[in-house]
Order: sequence, then C-alpha cells, then structure tokens
Amino acid sequence: MSRSAVWHPFTQHAVEPALPKVVRTEGAYLQRDDGRRILDAISSWWVVTHGHRHPAIVEAIRSTAETLDQIIFAGLTHAPAEELASALIGLAPKGLDWVFYSDSGSTSVEVALKMALGYFRNIGAPRSRIVVMESSYHGDTIGTMSVGARGVFNAAYEPLLFDVDTIPFPANGREQETLDAFEAFSRDRKAAALIVEPLVLGAGGMRMYSPSILAELKRIAEASGTLFIADEVMTGWGRTGTLFACEQAGIAPDILCTSKGLTGGAIPLAATLATNAIFLAFYSPDRSRTFFHSSSYTANPIACAAALANIAIWRDEPVIERVTTLTQLQAEGARRFAEDSRFADVRVTGTIAAFELAVANSGYLAEIGPKLRAFFLERDLLVRPLGNVIYLLPPYCVSASELGRLHDAIDQAADLVGQAR
Repeated sequence: MSRSAVWHPFTQHAVEPALPKVVRTEGAYLQRDDGRRILDAISSWWVVTHGHRHPAIVEAIRSTAETLDQIIFAGLTHAPAEELASALIGLAPKGLDWVFYSDSGSTSVEVALKMALGYFRNIGAPRSRIVVMESSYHGDTIGTMSVGARGVFNAAYEPLLFDVDTIPFPANGREQETLDAFEAFSRDRKAAALIVEPLVLGAGGMRMYSPSILAELKRIAEASGTLFIADEVMTGWGRTGTLFACEQAGIAPDILCTSKGLTGGAIPLAATLATNAIFLAFYSPDRSRTFFHSSSYTANPIACAAALANIAIWRDEPVIERVTTLTQLQAEGARRFAEDSRFADVRVTGTIAAFELAVANSGYLAEIGPKLRAFFLERDLLVRPLGNVIYLLPPYCVSASELGRLHDAIDQAADLVGQAR
C-alpha cells in the first residue's frame, strides 16, 4: 500500500505505526478493514452519545440532504435552524434566549469570547480581561488557545496569544484559594468574563470539582458584573450525569457553548447561547454595532437536522435512564481501584471515569501514554490516555459487560506500568 498523504491530528508520524483503517461504525464499535471490532471507549473524542450511526440521526441527515444542502446564513434562514434554536432555548438553563451557530467547539468558544468583549464595548463600559481556570482547554484557535492552559500544545504560538488572568484549579481542600483568586481579579471590574469547563476539565487531565464551587464562581461573577461563560462542549449532553453540567450547580450562565454531542456526534455543528441583554448590546440602527462573526458553514441545514433528531432521541428514548445506569456502572468500576496503590487518584463525574496512574513521569507527554494506547488497541479497545491518566468516556449504549472488559484491561495496564518501573 502506498504511503498515506494524510496528516493526522495530535499524531507524531515519526513514531506512530501504520494507522488502522475503519470501514464501518455501529453502536459502541468501530470495525477495521481486517474485520476486527474496536470498542470505542472514548466516544471518538467525546462526540458520540447514543452510539455510532443512530438510525434516527442517519435518517434525518439522509432526508434533509434530499431537499437542502448548504445555505448562506447571512440574510437567509431555514426551518432546521429555526426549529433547533427554539428547541435549544427550551432545553438550556433559563435565561439563555439567543442561539448563534458555528461549526466546532473551538469556534463556539471563540464566538463567546467575542460576544463578551463586544458586549462591554457596545454598552460603553469596555472591559478587556478574561479570567480562566488553570489546566483548562477550550480549543485550538488563537483565541481559545489564549484562554486555555499554556504548554506543549501551544508553545510555538505564544507570540500570538493574548494575556489572561488565571485562577487555580479548585483541588480538594484548596477550593477557597480558587474563589479568593477570582474575587481578587473581579474586584476592579476589568474582567469581561470568566470561562470555565463546568465540573470536569477534559484535556487538562479529566480533573473534577464540585457543583458548589461552580455555583460560588457564578455568584462572584454576578456580584462584579463579570459575564460567566460555560464551555459545555464536552460536559453537555449528559456526560456529567445531567443534560448540561450547569444544572447540577443550579446556575444559568450568561453564555453557553455547545458542540460535540449536539448532533449525537454524527456531524459537525456548534452553538453559542446568550442572554437577551447580550443580544441587545449588539441590536442597534448603528450597523457598526453588528456582531461581526461567521463561518461559511454556519447553521448548515443537514447538521441542524441531525441535531433536531438528537433532541428527539432525548425526548422519545430513555436516554436519562441510560445515563443514570452508566453513571452507576462507572462508579462501581472506580470503586474496584479506589484503594489501589497503583493509582494516584480515581475519580468519577457522571458517565466520565478517570484513573490516574501513580508514575514518576506524569503529564500529557508522559512516556507511558503511547504505550498504554497501544496496549489497549492490541485488545481492540479504543482508549487514548492523557499521559498517565486513563479515562473512560463511552457512548451511552455501552453495556455492563463491555465496561467490565475495559476495567479488566485497566487492571492489566496498571500491572504493566508496575513492571516497567
């Protein structure tokens, strides 16, 4: 076979073996061209919720493509986008009244940042600072890298990134330090927004914190007039045990970002939801106050139809029951390793479980990471550890026996690490 010309994401081609080719997807599985079936334990990068190729979503894509393809969304509209916006407002935390479409998690966050800065400029009280949480990740555009953790991911682009104010992660026993830091940054009322991944920091190592801290951060933001941006790109659509993670804190953000599970993971789409107050800051006969942002594929009708089918699945099928069952199974599996000295920490939030191996060399570039990935793939399991952190974030159709198989493999992997010391 000739050498592939494809440059893959987050892939060091100098050391990676030939990549397996997937020819079919179904449920919780990816089928390779050699016939082997791989259990997708990470929902193909956290996007697939109900399982691959859910019939209702596939049919929505097929039927919509018979009448609509891409339509410019500046100056025109269409039914799938209108219906989806209404549905999202009905599902989202109360107070979010407007939906701005884009095409990925990164762009939904980029939109949120521009909304926040534009809001304060348009109301005549400019603010220029963004407050972020340590170890967070919000995307790979220049703006989203700026509000994410600095490190190997973005070191080459440091000259392009803007400065932010960083609060510490609310680690157990040190939560007050986080709250005090945010209060200090908010005091002079120069902070336009605080942006957080609610309850779980994804690429930052699946670090988890409590709903009470999220609620307190929102309270401090309100007291200082700082906008609260909830990046629910990964945490939304049931991942943390509720439709949106913010629900567990009883809060409504000023801006909410959603993507990944928005279409059930079948096709790219994103949305940034905002309050009426933010929309009205741009609503004016003065055209210079327009919100100047778009992408070519904004509100693609086929993607919007897929998202509507996803919402119908949440309405018509026992999705919450599946999420609850998976949450319980993840908690049971984690208890198996809770007192295990091979692990520095084992943690669960909703359907997400993380198993942090006790190793001397930790972090994203830990040598054990690629070895663990290869170890799992040899066993037909798709698991992509974040360095020394093994995590499971499967689609909701995964079975108890399949999870048991994953936990057995984690047990074996921990032995492998111990032997390598």
